[in-house]
Amino acid sequence: MLLNLQGAACLIVGGGEVGRRKLQALLPCEPASVLVVDPRTASPDWQDLLSGGTVVYECRPFDENDVTGKAVVFAATGNAAVNTAVARACRHNGIPCNVADAPQSGSFIVPAHFTSGDILVALSTGGHSPALARRIRSDLQEWFGDRYTALAAFMGRVRPLILDIGLETHRNTEIFRNLVNSDLAEMLRHNRNTEAEALLRNLLPEQLHNRIGELLNELA
Repeated sequence: MLLNLQGAACLIVGGGEVGRRKLQALLPCEPASVLVVDPRTASPDWQDLLSGGTVVYECRPFDENDVTGKAVVFAATGNAAVNTAVARACRHNGIPCNVADAPQSGSFIVPAHFTSGDILVALSTGGHSPALARRIRSDLQEWFGDRYTALAAFMGRVRPLILDIGLETHRNTEIFRNLVNSDLAEMLRHNRNTEAEALLRNLLPEQLHNRIGELLNELA
């Protein structure tokens, strides 16, 4: 499950290294606000994260009312009892909660992931080994590279145009599968546009042939 947290209110309980990593991953999602709660004063390496106005750091213990109105909560303290209390408050209020040191006590886990253009690849070891998940992620990222980046951008352009033609669902499915199973990804990746144009004239509906140049423009 991928959550859209843009404009959402979020909570991180724990101002240590784990909490900071959670915040660094959360901020690119453009939440409206992030409340960070920890009895300790924020360390110097938090200052750059607190300067944008989105994050509020409160130096105090967790209170179960902190979860009220939050879209998602991260329990990231080094205290199992506190993390359990956070998870319990979230369950009571029906709020998704990630517990850093005990994934099974929360309602979701944060998978290891990487991005390539518009593609996001995520993986999990079922909570058994975050270190192994990071190792697999690194191996996959090296193999993955940019081999599908241009194809993903192309499909984002062409899909709504094909759907607007009004073909039957099975025909749309056939076109999409033929495109992604062809050599188009490699052609786009290596700027072989002449070959790509010829291929697309065979795979796309005739109504879109006059838009092939536009669809291929600046994909590299």
